[in-house]
Parts: sequence; structure tokens; C-alpha cells
Amino acid sequence: MAHPKRVGHLVLNVKDVTTSVEFYTQVLGFEIALERPGMGTFLTCGKIHHDLALFQAAPDAAPVTKGGLGLNHMALQVEDFEMLTQYFHILKERDLVDHTTDHGMTRSIYLNDPDGNGIELFCNSQEDAADGRAIMSSTERKNTELVFG
Repeated sequence: MAHPKRVGHLVLNVKDVTTSVEFYTQVLGFEIALERPGMGTFLTCGKIHHDLALFQAAPDAAPVTKGGLGLNHMALQVEDFEMLTQYFHILKERDLVDHTTDHGMTRSIYLNDPDGNGIELFCNSQEDAADGRAIMSSTERKNTELVFG
């Protein structure tokens, strides 16, 4: 059976491209790959042409609603727990942390962007992907609050 290789990129329609670009670059660390005035901005994590694009939504676009149809959240992987801890302190200082979770196979911080789109910053808890898959499928696995020092 055919299957995708990976998720290539995400495109969000946003209320204010300038505000969203500032958030994604200055708070989360994305880099601008290409700006297209009147259309949107393409952002990269630094390895490929673009990972995220922010397009201007229509002026009468409905706001993001928690639990509504569409995107629940996007997950952005960080290098390791040390980097996740750095993010936690940056986000906590800006009062942006919604909650934290230790999923067993990953450790995560949840927050929202300026339009209310959910974001999960996470790091894997294992080196081997097979170990992570085994933990995820375990009936014994329970999510707990992730506490940072």
C-alpha cells in the first residue's frame, strides 16, 4: 500500500501575518525563508526550504475555536530535553504555557499562537523509535504532568 514519507509542511491562515511572523520567529525561533507581501510568509526550521507558511486570512474569517473542526494542534520537535527546558523558561516568562505533559515516549509543552492555534513543543524520551512506539501502544502508559526544574 502507498503511504506518505512524512508531513512536508503546514500552512496556517492567520489574522495578522506580521504578528504571527513575529511570534513564530522571535518566540519559537523559526527563520524567514521567503516573504510574499499580500500573500504570506514562508518559515523554516533551518534545514529545508520551508516548514511552515503563514497566509493572510480573509477579513471575515471565523476565529479558531478550541475543539472546533480543523487543526487541534501542531507538534514541533526540539532536539532534546535540555532544549525543551529552555523553551519552557522562555514561554513561562511570557505567560504562554498552557500545560505540560510527560507522555512516556515524548515530553511536551502545550501553548497557543496569537490566533489560538494549538502548538506542542516536544522531545522524544527514547533514542530508538521502536522503543517509543512500544511505549505508546502499551496499555500501562499514562500521561502525567511534566515538571521542569
